[in-house]
Amino acid sequence: MPSDIRVRFAPSPTGYLHIGGARTALFNWLFARHHGGKFVLRIEDTDIKRNTEEAMAAIYDGLQWLGLNWDEGPHVRGEFGPYLQSERTELYAKYLKKLQDTGHIFDDQGALRFRSPREHVIVDDIVCGKIDFDLSNPATHPDMTIRRPDGSWIFHFVNVIDDLEMKISHVIRGEDHLSNTPKHIEIIRALGATPPHYAHIPLILNRDGSKMSKRDEGARVEYYIRRGYLPAAVRNYLCLLGWSPKDNREKIDLDEIIRIFDLKNIGRSSATFDPDKLHWLNGEYARELSDSEFYGLAVAKLGSSGVNLDKFPETYVRAALQTCEGKINTFDELPAYCGFYFTDDLNYDPEAVTKQFTPENKPRLREVSDALRTLEQFDAAGIEATLKATAKKLGLKVGAIVHPTRLAVTGSNVGPSLYHLIEVLGKEKVLARIDHALATF
Repeated sequence: MPSDIRVRFAPSPTGYLHIGGARTALFNWLFARHHGGKFVLRIEDTDIKRNTEEAMAAIYDGLQWLGLNWDEGPHVRGEFGPYLQSERTELYAKYLKKLQDTGHIFDDQGALRFRSPREHVIVDDIVCGKIDFDLSNPATHPDMTIRRPDGSWIFHFVNVIDDLEMKISHVIRGEDHLSNTPKHIEIIRALGATPPHYAHIPLILNRDGSKMSKRDEGARVEYYIRRGYLPAAVRNYLCLLGWSPKDNREKIDLDEIIRIFDLKNIGRSSATFDPDKLHWLNGEYARELSDSEFYGLAVAKLGSSGVNLDKFPETYVRAALQTCEGKINTFDELPAYCGFYFTDDLNYDPEAVTKQFTPENKPRLREVSDALRTLEQFDAAGIEATLKATAKKLGLKVGAIVHPTRLAVTGSNVGPSLYHLIEVLGKEKVLARIDHALATF
């Protein structure tokens, strides 16, 4: 396929970047990168009443977070700009006049409508195959408005004009636009132009089969940014919603996806969004982060969650966070997982308190405290040996004292390796926390 491939993502800045929109952008971007073509970002901001600067920023931020750099569009030079439809009105007027001069437009109470040729239109879609649309009946397919009485443009018209002017070779978009395509082809033919190739990708559904709407919590890209997901994991997962590498792989390097991406491997059936699978996949990516990458992301997430790390030496913070590497799937889990390192005001899990701080466990905790107090080399190896020796002395399995000890020093029954976290906390703090737990409960 020649390298004059040009695709576009054309969102409206009327809401946050939807996960379905991000998937559409990703498929366009992958197609362009696979063929050495151009990925164009075009903002369809003709709906002036609903457009917001906040939504515009969310589009830019979301795409940049996902690593979907555009070759032409806002903030990037290109020979087919401007890339905001609100700045292209003179161009639309020129094309309108061309249709008026050839008798394709009529006035309907101030609105301008396109006169349908009333024919069958065959859409030869790369994903959906050949589909015959019968537009001959005006009752079911009325003549399409292209400009409102107030002078504002309708999506169908400006969308087509921009695709022609920007020399878009392939229109890759959601399946919900498939029924619009024959109308777009009618306008293109009326202008004496050749339609681009079309590929309509399946919709993304929730697990219950409902359409993923903007009201759903996980429907916004911003949700994943805020929760501490990794863009590489989200991007990888979105690839698998409708497209398949044909070998059942789930974790695939981006360069490999670019190399094998093919529109012919996009399925026809709707894709089901599984938050649990994304959560798992994100954990796989998180476990591959370098120490410095993990540290940077962890510090940022803890800081944004209200944890003040400035009160602690950097060596302490680094040692604490190192015990969390490979243990979390998303960074929003981190404050609950390791917050005990950065506060002495522990919130003890009530259920765990009932289970672990029992009458028989309290004297065992005192034994643990006494044994740790005698340790001169307060490191993980020594702590492990001490707890095992204490358990043996009491005629118990080591788990019988590990769990109440963990609860006493962290407030939780889950977290990093106990021996390592005790080493990081240090003898003074650990003994104080065990004493506090014994006195409080």
